[in-house]
Amino acid sequence: MSSLSAVSEELAEIDGQISDIFRALSNGFQKLEKIKDSNRQSRQLEELTEKMRECKRLIKEFDREVKDLDYKNDPDTNKMLTEKKQSMIKELNSYVALKKRYASNLENKRVDLFEGPGEGFAEDNVMLASNMSNQQLVDHGNNMMDETDQAIDRAQKVVHDTIDVGTETAAALKAQTEQMSRIVNELDSIHFSIKKASQLVKEIGRQVATDRCIMALLFLIVVGVIAIIIVKIVNPNNRDIRDIPGLAPPAPARKLLWSSD
Repeated sequence: MSSLSAVSEELAEIDGQISDIFRALSNGFQKLEKIKDSNRQSRQLEELTEKMRECKRLIKEFDREVKDLDYKNDPDTNKMLTEKKQSMIKELNSYVALKKRYASNLENKRVDLFEGPGEGFAEDNVMLASNMSNQQLVDHGNNMMDETDQAIDRAQKVVHDTIDVGTETAAALKAQTEQMSRIVNELDSIHFSIKKASQLVKEIGRQVATDRCIMALLFLIVVGVIAIIIVKIVNPNNRDIRDIPGLAPPAPARKLLWSSD
């Protein structure tokens, strides 16, 4: 553990988890040997199988981490990590083989339980039939048919109940599908409304900009009119625009007469 900690904290953590699972597997198989009931053995074996799956996943994660660190480590460290991974795989395979052996034994026990009583029951039926009269055989056959009919009725009831549950489930799924379709349509309508609103906002923005230009032009016209009015007030006698300073046209050039003297 300390050597792995020097290489990577994550590798050390994974190694600790795998070691805990190996200890649990060892204790679990020791406990399995003491269990006599087949059902309890089957449940215990399922729990151990789940732990082995988790251990396999952790070993794969350990291998990925080793490959990620391959270029950073020296050859000796990489060799140590590879041997550590192979040791984990070997130990896990030993537990897998042990699980297969217990599963095979458990399956053989189940076969014995199903086959053994059946054969004895058949022999008992043959012996019973040999000691019965014809009427007793007929009555016994009728009873067996009645029991068979009852079993068929129970099976039909189970089938009808299953069909009813399936029908209710299909109806619920159909209702949910319709609800989802309505939600999608509402989302499409909302998206369309948002798009139209965005276009309307852009049009309003352009209209506001146009209105501002018009107001600026009107302001300039008003300023010009006010300026003309002020000029008229300041120079009430000069009604000709030529008399306004700066607006009068330039005087024509005079011809110079040169004397012959």
